[in-house]
Amino acid sequence: MFITFEGIEGCGKSTQAKRIANRLERSGVSLILTREPGGTLIGHDIRQILLSSNNRDLPPLAELFLYEADRALHMAGVVKPALAEKKWVLCDRFFDATTAYQGYARRQDLHMITHLNEMASFGITPDVTFLLDCPVSVGIKRALTRNAESEEVGQDRFEQEKTVFHEAVRRGYMDLAKKNPERFVVVDATQAESPLEAVIFSHLKAHIPLSRSA
Repeated sequence: MFITFEGIEGCGKSTQAKRIANRLERSGVSLILTREPGGTLIGHDIRQILLSSNNRDLPPLAELFLYEADRALHMAGVVKPALAEKKWVLCDRFFDATTAYQGYARRQDLHMITHLNEMASFGITPDVTFLLDCPVSVGIKRALTRNAESEEVGQDRFEQEKTVFHEAVRRGYMDLAKKNPERFVVVDATQAESPLEAVIFSHLKAHIPLSRSA
């Protein structure tokens, strides 16, 4: 199983990815939890560049190529080997984020992004994508609170974008979910962490071998 978690800034996807990974491991599922960008050593450096508030003038096309470079590294070095070993892969953001952020919000050509996504992901598509949806005002408030408590100072380039940018990202995600209903599961991210975890886990429980599910 290849499972991805998507959503706007502050939607809680990283928290839920960790909670679901812990719950699946308790159920006996062999898995890896990873993220984009930053799922490899080189990817970590790319992540620092992309998220740094010092790089506000990074051209949209250069931003797109950095994300795709990170993805190609991540797929070759982490995701593909794990899937080959029959492990579940839980990924905090994947190519849908690139489409939503760099396509819908940055207005880069969607056909080009689709092609680059397919190349960088080696044609591999998630089995299920959880879209944690919440109003932009809620997500940004959470994100700013999180950043204030984080040790990663200055890694808030996207949080500093205007509201119209984040609204475009959210619309992009919802459009992707509408176009790919067989893969997307849209969940209400305004819920508290525990109820939200229960909702997400309920969609995965059927895929866990009966002897392991709990």
